[in-house]
Amino acid sequence: MTNHFQKFKELHDQQEPLLIGNVWNVQSAKKMEDLGFKALGTSSYAIAETLGYADGEEISFEEYLFITKRIAASVSTPLSVDLEAGYGKTVAEIVSNIKELNKIGVSGINIEDSVVEQGVRTIVDAESFAQKIKAVAEELSKENIKIFINLRSDVFLLGLPDSLNEALKRIRTYETIGVHGLFFPCVTKGEDIEALTKATKLPINVMCMPDLPDFNTLQNAGVKRISMGNFLNNKIYQYLGSEVEAVLKNQNFNSVF
Repeated sequence: MTNHFQKFKELHDQQEPLLIGNVWNVQSAKKMEDLGFKALGTSSYAIAETLGYADGEEISFEEYLFITKRIAASVSTPLSVDLEAGYGKTVAEIVSNIKELNKIGVSGINIEDSVVEQGVRTIVDAESFAQKIKAVAEELSKENIKIFINLRSDVFLLGLPDSLNEALKRIRTYETIGVHGLFFPCVTKGEDIEALTKATKLPINVMCMPDLPDFNTLQNAGVKRISMGNFLNNKIYQYLGSEVEAVLKNQNFNSVF
């Protein structure tokens, strides 16, 4: 798979929002590609679960890179990688990880302004986070590494007080640091979504949630990218559970076929 940075970036400029097919292994990636998705993205949560870890960088970057490399090699569609908080504390470590992803043809990354410590997720200071990501973007530019940086802000995911105003403040801080898009998982109110898209020229990304408006409404609100998160992965294993329960109840495999 070759790097599709420009093609991936242009998908955020189209009138219709870019629906990302979130994947966790080669099988799911191939299925999404066969269904005509224009871009794929890894779900760090689903990949961690696949290997027996909790979300929040419990999985090592080496293990994550192995899975991502297999996915990237199996599809020709642009692939973005959920890099969580960067899998490194320093700018140099994060840049090194992004360079490894770039080598295998990854087109974009998500990087988030929260960290998980001892199972608890907390937001980080916006200014210091912005300085770090600006330094990452500058280092990548120096080395002529083109990769779509989708900055994920977790103000709605964490249910922070006055989430919308906090998100708008963070947009003002983040939009000038060299990133290409902004991602606000768990925002669902139409008026909040519209306020976010009106606050910046950068493409706004939202995520599958029970109360998320339909795609047409999101388009009208100015959304440019829609993610699935780990929810389809969860649904598949619920389905597996119900199918196996039917086999055990019936004491035959008729229900499978």
